[in-house]
Amino acid sequence: MGVIDSPATAPTPAGGTNADNAYEVIRDRLIMLDIRPGDPINDDRLAAELGYGRTPVREALKRLERDRLVIAYPRRGTFATGVDMTDLADISEIRRQLEPVAAARAARTASQETRERLAALAEEVAGLRDSDDPRALLRKDIRVHREIYRAAGNPHLEDILVSLDSHATRIWCLFLDRLTDIASNVREHSALLRAIVDGNADAAASLTTAHVSNFERAIRSLL
Repeated sequence: MGVIDSPATAPTPAGGTNADNAYEVIRDRLIMLDIRPGDPINDDRLAAELGYGRTPVREALKRLERDRLVIAYPRRGTFATGVDMTDLADISEIRRQLEPVAAARAARTASQETRERLAALAEEVAGLRDSDDPRALLRKDIRVHREIYRAAGNPHLEDILVSLDSHATRIWCLFLDRLTDIASNVREHSALLRAIVDGNADAAASLTTAHVSNFERAIRSLL
């Protein structure tokens, strides 16, 4: 599937600069493999499709290169990076250390408004069904992770975890048609979100560690 043929994974974000918005839309296409690993990326076509000039799209692609989601070769152009399964252990090692920190911090410091938003999200997640579209489930998983990272209130930690989760999600997408328990994996977040809402930092950290380990175990079972 080419870049222009690929549907956006979400509407263009409201607010922010055109470069910010282009970055988020292109990033989510790369994460969900709507732009496949190794696909060439034509910035002119993307600019026309997204309704932005070439400069915002090029700025977005530079950020995505720093995220290791695209790679630019002199005189060849820009391409979506491959998905390297050897990265799974490295990604999981860091996530096991940092994700519990973010969840525990969110449980301790999140505002009341944030807790109310996470409580509503916990209800949404609890209601997910096994028959739901796998890609919709995966997008919900991305949303949950990003909400928790944001709730931690540490933008540096948030940036690191969003990047790691992006690469973990690309790995998940490779096996989406072979994973049979996606819904239950995403529903695990309901208890985690409630622990954060209740201010239970220890439970939030413990549930997060288990979730990251379960993800790695599920992928390795298919290798």
